Amino acid sequence: MRHVWIECNGKAADAQLLRGALQTPYGHFTTMRVRDGTVRGLDLHLARLDAATRAMFGSGLDPEPVRRWMRRMAEHSSDCMLRVQVFSRAFDRDAPEREVEPDVLVSVGPARSSPPLPPRLRSVTYLRDAPHLKHVGTFGLFHQRRLARMAGFDDALFVTPDGAIAEASVWNIGFVAGQRVVWPDAPMLEGVTMRLLATGLDALGIEQGRRRIVRGELAAFDAAFLANAASGTVAVAAIDEVRFAMSRFPQRLLAAALEHHPWQRI
Repeated sequence: MRHVWIECNGKAADAQLLRGALQTPYGHFTTMRVRDGTVRGLDLHLARLDAATRAMFGSGLDPEPVRRWMRRMAEHSSDCMLRVQVFSRAFDRDAPEREVEPDVLVSVGPARSSPPLPPRLRSVTYLRDAPHLKHVGTFGLFHQRRLARMAGFDDALFVTPDGAIAEASVWNIGFVAGQRVVWPDAPMLEGVTMRLLATGLDALGIEQGRRRIVRGELAAFDAAFLANAASGTVAVAAIDEVRFAMSRFPQRLLAAALEHHPWQRI
């Protein structure tokens, strides 16, 4: 699959329909891996879209037409990445507090693969605006990723101004200490894959917790991993000068936690 298909509100996305999304970069989105018309964590993706639409536009998002549009777009490929982006052509910059009806862009493109090698992360003091929302304001995170790669790393790890590790550019991060999984307690986007892992680990009886983590204690962890919808989980090779043993990465355990959740038909 080489092409990208885009529809807006169930219609071919011509220039007129796309103009609102391009001229007013205010909106949110979710991205998911689709296999044979099914998505792991589909209910969480739809709930995220509705909650963010209410937070940003004051109105909810009916899931049924969205699912219908998603199904039609997913027919282009048996294995692809599908993105649902919500904006509003009625959004008024001069009166942003007004409740407006949402518009929905649905697009599909090639499935992404995991990084060829476990990534090395450079920590950087950076906090996204409204980090709990998966919004379209992505300049900062990709700029930090670019700077990290120019410095010889693979990606950026965001640390809050008061020193707490939060998230990576397009990933959540988790840590392993013995038989326990530890999640950072800091402002972040709680991704769908992170939530699936957490509930899957609970079902497997694996101890986990959430607490403030600072850079100075990274060497105390046995392993670190990244998680997102495109790649699932990926082992982290190093954060700054701290290296992690790849043999400590619990790949089978994390895979089992994800597999606890069945793929849901769109």
